[in-house]
Amino acid sequence: MTVELSRVGDYALITLNRPEALNALSFQIIRQLGEAFDEVAGGDARALIITGAGDKAFCAGADIQELMDRSLVAQKRGAELGQRTFAKLDSLPVPSIALINGYAFGGGLEMALACTFRLVTPAAKLGLPEVKLGLIPGYGGTQRLPRLIGQGRALEMILSAETIDAEKALRIGLANHIVEAEGALEAAQQFAGRFARFSLPVIGCARQAVQRAQDVSLEEGLRMEADLSTLAYQTEDSVEGMAAFAEKRSAQFKDH
Repeated sequence: MTVELSRVGDYALITLNRPEALNALSFQIIRQLGEAFDEVAGGDARALIITGAGDKAFCAGADIQELMDRSLVAQKRGAELGQRTFAKLDSLPVPSIALINGYAFGGGLEMALACTFRLVTPAAKLGLPEVKLGLIPGYGGTQRLPRLIGQGRALEMILSAETIDAEKALRIGLANHIVEAEGALEAAQQFAGRFARFSLPVIGCARQAVQRAQDVSLEEGLRMEADLSTLAYQTEDSVEGMAAFAEKRSAQFKDH
């Protein structure tokens, strides 16, 4: 399998294993990713880490050979397949981390944008270069990138086909942290441990509230926050968390 799903401790690990093609996304690989995301959603992992095999690329984008000489119907269906697949990633019940260990271009960066967090190694290069091919991002890049870094910066990256390095990705908020290439997976696991030890249902409520903040008015967002806050309060983990605080001990949240 080109998409390898494994386990590292409490976390699911998806590795794109096509280093000879810089882990590029064929339509078959996108379908395999969708199946892997479904498996993670139905499992007991407390977070998902995604990375690329080899030391050159996280994912260099779509397989361009597959995009040539296609009908308009096939082109639209391909874009919708990518969007549906990355929507699964975006809506997983557990947080996800893109461990970007090299090139993350086009569809590869769009997959990283659908993750909750992005860690980059010092050699990482990121961009949405589709305009160079007479195309635009089609797997969610035009929608998720401006929500993450703002419309102005997103337009600059997309319209100029700019490639940015790890330092700039961190500076503009595209990356959460820079991690050394040696020991990067261990660093990703340590990062996941910062939130995976808490209640997954409660973390899910917090993620949902923050993610939807861009799509609704402040008034609607506050109503939604009150609803989700009440939902979190109803969980057994809320009872345990407050009891642990009162008793000055570490909370023991349930596995869900």
